[in-house]
Amino acid sequence: MSDVPPPLVAAVALCLFVGSTLVLGELPWFRRRPLVDRLAPYVPGGAAVPRRSALMSAASFGQVIAPLARAVGERLARLFGVTEPVAVRLERIHSPLDATAFRVRQLAWMVVGLVGGGVLAVGAGLGGPLALAFVAGGPVLAFLLVEQRLATASARWQRRIELELPVVAEQLGMLLGAGYSLGSALGRLATRGAGACGRDLGRVTGRIRQGLTEVEALREWAEVADVDALRRLVAVLALNRRAGDLGRLISDEARAIRRDLHRQLVETIERRAQQVWIPVTVAALVPGVIFLAVPFVEALRLFSSA
Repeated sequence: MSDVPPPLVAAVALCLFVGSTLVLGELPWFRRRPLVDRLAPYVPGGAAVPRRSALMSAASFGQVIAPLARAVGERLARLFGVTEPVAVRLERIHSPLDATAFRVRQLAWMVVGLVGGGVLAVGAGLGGPLALAFVAGGPVLAFLLVEQRLATASARWQRRIELELPVVAEQLGMLLGAGYSLGSALGRLATRGAGACGRDLGRVTGRIRQGLTEVEALREWAEVADVDALRRLVAVLALNRRAGDLGRLISDEARAIRRDLHRQLVETIERRAQQVWIPVTVAALVPGVIFLAVPFVEALRLFSSA
């Protein structure tokens, strides 16, 4: 313990004090709701009255730290090669957080990583460069874990859109062929859909009600989703918006999307079938190598003893 640098102990103690103060400030036993908040549900328009956050609360702390969190998060993301804006990924997965709130939460986990690394360094009695590595590695690891979690959720959502898009496109083609307008067909799919495309189409219809045209709203969806098959489908809709056989064109595009998806699945199966032989080959070679190595080592031992 004597080898631990005093600045490290002071930094860990300060982080623990600030974190515990913020956590305790949010607990109902330590925070009494003001009378205005308690009467707001019973007063017309009372819920819309703005209220200033307390000095030592998570809300006020977030307002102060938000610009720093966003700047640090963006710089670290570029440093680790993340080029896609975090706002696009959050919008893609329908996250309730905006970019600033996400970066604030990410910075909070980095502080947790800093405290955890410092506690481990102090508890293990480390000092010098090794303690510094623990303290610096905690925030970096926390940042990467949060970033990887968002990237995984984004990729999973894109994969769901790729799998659902052929069915959605076929249903859209049938509705257009039955005489529905494009806006009515999109609204019907949005209300009856239950998957990723259904939720995205709900947002598309909301944008149409806000004043965008159907094609503009679909293009916005394609840019956010970043799926090639969806971009092709929207391009067909944009080029043949006034065509009389739009339903047939959309059905043809749906079949093309299904063929591409089937080809991708076949390629994935073939790659995995080839990967199956890797552990089999290793399992077959290791006993042979051991069988050959034992006599060789024994011969070397006899030769050296002679």
